[in-house]
Amino acid sequence: MTASLDHTHDPDLQSWVDSAAGSDFPIQSLPFGAFRLEGDERSRLGVAIGDQVLDLFALGKAGLLEGLEAADACSGETLNGLMAQPATARRELRHRLVELLREGSSHQGSVATALVPAAEARFCLPADVGDYTDFYASVHHATNVGSMFRPDNPLLPNYKWIPIGYHGRASSVVVSGTPVQRPRGQTIGEIADGTVAPSFGPSRLLDYEMEVGMFIGPGNALGEAVPLARAEDHLFG
Repeated sequence: MTASLDHTHDPDLQSWVDSAAGSDFPIQSLPFGAFRLEGDERSRLGVAIGDQVLDLFALGKAGLLEGLEAADACSGETLNGLMAQPATARRELRHRLVELLREGSSHQGSVATALVPAAEARFCLPADVGDYTDFYASVHHATNVGSMFRPDNPLLPNYKWIPIGYHGRASSVVVSGTPVQRPRGQTIGEIADGTVAPSFGPSRLLDYEMEVGMFIGPGNALGEAVPLARAEDHLFG
């Protein structure tokens, strides 16, 4: 894989944002997202730092992203435009953000006006998800699900030799905290006269799993594989 750690991941790096130190979102992390404030008609992009959100749209308006290849993409409503940028442009943006947020930054006063308390932000789905691929990677989940259909042989013969990937419904990707409805489907059963017939209702057997998700940035031409050594260039964040 391409080397991805640089000076922005230095564990000794400190931010002038008081809540950053010791939080889930220190200056070494800086995850991207989309949010709205009350009264907003459009969402805007932001970066978490401590218990604050750094408004990228406001940074751009203040001229603090000037000269960056990814500057225009930072004013979008979703991360799609930013994710499509080449790895070099995204890395350049990260370097600028760290420079603005690091202790001793000469831009502290200007950047402080672009900070929004996370508690006041309403977070949105950060990207328009056109498609997603789910990799059947957990042997425990595969065994649990397989036992519902094939109790005597829950794992398929090639499970441990090939990465099983399949398309999922993009419409099922929702913001954290959205209630999940139990799936409904057909179940075999008997009706009054002993006739076997399916009935429709909530699933009686259900397994759930913790997922690790990744956004894919720049794409590749149809039929053209991405070499493993360049895979990180196509992952966003």
